[in-house]
Amino acid sequence: MTGTPTAGRGTWAQTLRSRARDRLAEAASRNAPPPFVAGADLRDGTPVMVVRQRPDTDDVLPRAVRTAGAWAWRFILFVAAAYLFLRVVGLLRVVIIPVVVAILLAALFQPAAAALARRGTNRSLAAGLVLVAALLLVFGGLSLIVRTFISQIDGLSAQVGDGIDEVQQWLSRGPLHLTDAQLSQYVERVQQELTQNQGALTSGAVSTAATLGEVVTGFFLVLFTLFFFLRDGGQIWSFLCRLLPREARVPTARAGHYSWHTLVSYVHATVLVAFVDAVGIGIGLFVLRVPLVLPLAALVFLGAFIPVVGATVTGVVAILVALVTNGPVTALIVLAVVIAVQQLEGHVLQPLIMGRAVALHPLAVILAIATGIVVAGIVGGLIAVPLLAVLNTAVRYLVRHPGGEPTADRTAPGTEPTDDELAEAEDREQDAGRRSDPAEPPPPGTSVAAEEPAGRPEPGAPARPGPAQT
Repeated sequence: MTGTPTAGRGTWAQTLRSRARDRLAEAASRNAPPPFVAGADLRDGTPVMVVRQRPDTDDVLPRAVRTAGAWAWRFILFVAAAYLFLRVVGLLRVVIIPVVVAILLAALFQPAAAALARRGTNRSLAAGLVLVAALLLVFGGLSLIVRTFISQIDGLSAQVGDGIDEVQQWLSRGPLHLTDAQLSQYVERVQQELTQNQGALTSGAVSTAATLGEVVTGFFLVLFTLFFFLRDGGQIWSFLCRLLPREARVPTARAGHYSWHTLVSYVHATVLVAFVDAVGIGIGLFVLRVPLVLPLAALVFLGAFIPVVGATVTGVVAILVALVTNGPVTALIVLAVVIAVQQLEGHVLQPLIMGRAVALHPLAVILAIATGIVVAGIVGGLIAVPLLAVLNTAVRYLVRHPGGEPTADRTAPGTEPTDDELAEAEDREQDAGRRSDPAEPPPPGTSVAAEEPAGRPEPGAPARPGPAQT
């Protein structure tokens, strides 16, 4: 009787330990890999080799290094693509440059062609009339400039000789105190440089003759392209938009519409600023009786199409002409006139006229001009700023309205002033206008939606371009 309870307790303890071991084994089996079951091809005793995987770069390199490497090779591909693109553009420059010039001229003359078309004139006739009027204006101005230059060339030669003598006397008697021997040495050095570089000058003349042929070809290509841009600009843009995927047609069409209005505003503002620069400097040259007033004013007008630096560089040419014809005193006065005109442009014309066409920071303008000149010379400097303005408008619109919706105020994005004080003043003016009449709708003249029926266009249909769109 006494051994029975002890045996029962031992059996109960063994059972409890056995259950605990089973539960622990079951819990351990949950985290263990499934057992390997040999297939039919391995049951004959074929040995199995287990290869231990070596660590890859993701396990060795830090995350920051991997991210930098990914950005680096993508940046290299981007640079290579940009280089190849520029090479292709260089090979096709005889075609691409006339097309770009035709686009800029179309932005200048398209409102006139659109106005004739709205009055019932046939589109082809309207484009032809505007093109003929532009040709008459350009060739009339060129003939007047050439006649002025030819009529003054004889007297200019004598004035240049007298002016050079006066400059030499001023250099010897002025603050520099250069002796005649030093002046003769500098003149002889210039003559030696010209003699040594005679071969380069000759090859430059030959290349100029070849360039003349390209200019003539480009001129007729500009005329041909400009005519069709004025006549069928909207249809050409619609055709290009239909080549895109269906979901990208409406946003691209509307972004192009806003960019075109930005380009039109920029070209008109640039022409007005260039005209004011040319008139201001021309009046100063006329009052001071500097020869070649009209050619120099035309040169300033053309140079002003390159913002910030164009009118200044051409103004230096006017200063040099005044120096060799009328002497140092007149040259200093012309320098003051050029500086005054540039101050008028920078502080009045640019904020008042150009600032309403496109808002670009002056640093962005300078860097764009410098890059354009380095890449494509004078033509690059001419198209750098309008290209930047168009890209600024298109990118800002697509970022804010990826679905192709019109802007709230019906104006092109990218025209906000870069000056914070001016921007705040315009915001206050707009808020005051809304408070005075909150029910008044925004002006409808600058949006594709103003010309479309009510409701958003179907996703598959490209936006209908306005009459001012190419």
